[in-house]
Amino acid sequence: MQRQRVIIRTIGVATAVALAATACGPQKTEPVASASSASSSPTAGTSPEASPSTDNKPGEASTSPSASASASPSSSASPSPAVKAIMANGDENEQVRELQARLRQLKLMSVAPTGFYGSKTTAAVKTFQSKHGLNATGSVDEATWKKIEGASKKPTADELRPSTVNEVDAPDPRCMQGRVMCISKESRTLAWMIDGKVVSTMDVRFGSENTPTREGVFDVGWKAKEWTSTIYHTPMPYAMFFSGGQAVHYSADFAARGYQGASHGCVNVRDKGKLSALFDQVKVGDKVVVYW
Repeated sequence: MQRQRVIIRTIGVATAVALAATACGPQKTEPVASASSASSSPTAGTSPEASPSTDNKPGEASTSPSASASASPSSSASPSPAVKAIMANGDENEQVRELQARLRQLKLMSVAPTGFYGSKTTAAVKTFQSKHGLNATGSVDEATWKKIEGASKKPTADELRPSTVNEVDAPDPRCMQGRVMCISKESRTLAWMIDGKVVSTMDVRFGSENTPTREGVFDVGWKAKEWTSTIYHTPMPYAMFFSGGQAVHYSADFAARGYQGASHGCVNVRDKGKLSALFDQVKVGDKVVVYW
């Protein structure tokens, strides 16, 4: 009987040590050499958060990006042999970014430009074409592009690359009371809320499908302004731990590569200034809600 108690205590200590280990860090992926290679999937088996923005809800299948505007996937073929699409679903380049910025000026897109032509861009183009008597294909041909240029102005640098890319979702009902880091996997945003009011927002990135960020309601267990992962040995500044080794923290990899990478389960933030201010406000015991 005494031997059984010793075994049980030993198992309990091992479990506690495992939970305390901080497992976060950027997933290792092949470096992106240039804009033309950025469209390839960086990590085998990664989640949608680990790949360039697809304009789709994470989890939905999407057409793989092509490296140029002319090489469009067969799913987005030109409406007829006589009309050539210059931009279409699956393309990823700077002209697509300009298109998205112009569509945002026209109130046809709510999300900031990503440079990737996905389902949201296709829907916005279709709406524009319908309103202007054009064939509503969702692809941009020469006539559509000229109409869009005429109806909008040349985007500024801030319009092309705003500091916060993602539009914040309506808060989960569990975020409406108290002090909460309200984290949406669908919009890829963190909203810091107090008594139902949004105080600040920032873009976030999650783990891959092999190392997913846990969903649910948690509390901030502890904080560390300077921390290094004990498993992956990568820096985790402004870490706020909410579920075992998973934490909200700044990621230099996210700041540099965006959604072409993923964490090992943590919630990555790319705006260091915003996270620094949030770190000073969040207290141990504050609520964390991670949801779709």
